[in-house]
Amino acid sequence: MAAIDVTRKHITTTETPWVRRTLIGIALLFLALFLALPLAAVFTEALRKGLDAYLEALKEPDAWAAIRLTLITAAIAVPLNLVFGVCAAWCIAKYEFRGKAFLTTLVDLPFSVSPVVAGLIYVLVFGANGWLGPWLAAHDIKIIFAIPGIVLATVFVTFPFIARELIPLMQAQGNEEEQAAIVLGASGWQTFWHVTLPNIKWGLLYGVILCNARAMGEFGAVSVVSGHIRGQTNTMPLHVEILYNEYQSVAAFAVASLLALLALVTLAIKSWVEWRHERERKAAADLPLERPQATVAAT
Repeated sequence: MAAIDVTRKHITTTETPWVRRTLIGIALLFLALFLALPLAAVFTEALRKGLDAYLEALKEPDAWAAIRLTLITAAIAVPLNLVFGVCAAWCIAKYEFRGKAFLTTLVDLPFSVSPVVAGLIYVLVFGANGWLGPWLAAHDIKIIFAIPGIVLATVFVTFPFIARELIPLMQAQGNEEEQAAIVLGASGWQTFWHVTLPNIKWGLLYGVILCNARAMGEFGAVSVVSGHIRGQTNTMPLHVEILYNEYQSVAAFAVASLLALLALVTLAIKSWVEWRHERERKAAADLPLERPQATVAAT
């Protein structure tokens, strides 16, 4: 059995060497089989016919259109979710009101609803035969099978990420510093900018990174509302599916490798954020007590 070492600053467990090696070996084997090997296979298949074929697949007009649409969708969806996530987290963490539990449940709804179902909901509401379809057609407004529908579907499946990162963080911090800043004469915007934001900046950045990664890789909901129009409404995941179904494996894996590279960059940024957060936390713990931030903000 594992013994508990309470002589150090943090409680740790001491295991026998063979137990540690076994656990580490299992973890490394799992990562190799389900993470490293699939990523290596993607890049290997993408470069199977050489670098020229790889670059040619990425230069293709439909591929560029898919890349551009993916970046545009993420550039619209992430800021919208940023505003929503901060507002929702602020309301849930800082205030008590009737319906708070219901609002928290709504924030978690996209985690439990299939992305395909979410796409079908938007088709039901905004499609040609949907609830608002005739009115939209009469005013020449196109949502389904167009960029607005793709953005709406992406916003739906990604909006819990930022809010869910901030809610427990704000709840743990309480609202004493904000109240002190207001008592000392700070306005609402000054309180948020000088007190709240510095306390949540790393959690906020972490949520934005996760939201952006999901927005660029979303498939199910976008597939339903996009219409799969080549060069117009295909994002990168949809473009990969079309190329693979047409047996253009090199081109499909070339675009897929670009998505994998974006995921690796996201992972690197995420690790850097965690490292900076931990470093800042340790530095703050080693410093002597200083004047509260609320006083600084108000002055």
